[in-house]
Amino acid sequence: MTKWFETTQGIWAQLWETLACGVADADHPARVPAFATVSPDGWPEARTVVLRSADPCAVVVTAHTDLYSDKIKSLSKMPRGALHVWDESQQLQIRLQAAVSIGAGAQTRVLWDEIPNHAQQSYGVTPAPGTVIEHALGYRKKPDPATFAVLTCRVMHVDAVHLGAVHRRASFSRARHWDGQWLSP
Repeated sequence: MTKWFETTQGIWAQLWETLACGVADADHPARVPAFATVSPDGWPEARTVVLRSADPCAVVVTAHTDLYSDKIKSLSKMPRGALHVWDESQQLQIRLQAAVSIGAGAQTRVLWDEIPNHAQQSYGVTPAPGTVIEHALGYRKKPDPATFAVLTCRVMHVDAVHLGAVHRRASFSRARHWDGQWLSP
């Protein structure tokens, strides 16, 4: 029987299963990928986000953020991002490059209504995220749907590495219609 990491199709299926587990299970390592952008002044930025959806048919993943966060400023100038997942139990690294669109306001209100109260606390910080404050707790949290944004990441390229006893690396691209190709690890 072929193991998932022995074929590019197996790796493709496994990486999407891994992302789906991250959406469904708060304790799964794919739940909190690193999300990287380029700042308006050209510096790389990375932070942790919570994976909210992973659609293998559309090849899209989503995350939520505050509309006034630095990542919104970065994405407004350069609407591209990268996500990185490391699943130690599978020895699987997943890197996604994506074109990112920002949804807010009326188009995200239905999602806002589905978010539990404790999670809504993350959207509506005063002063805005990244603002200098006088002391560590010099901010207020007041949930505000007007500051809630959804990052829709239309995946353009995927690089997956299995770091088992024998390393394997596969690349997938929208331009190649997701036909996997092997790369030297």
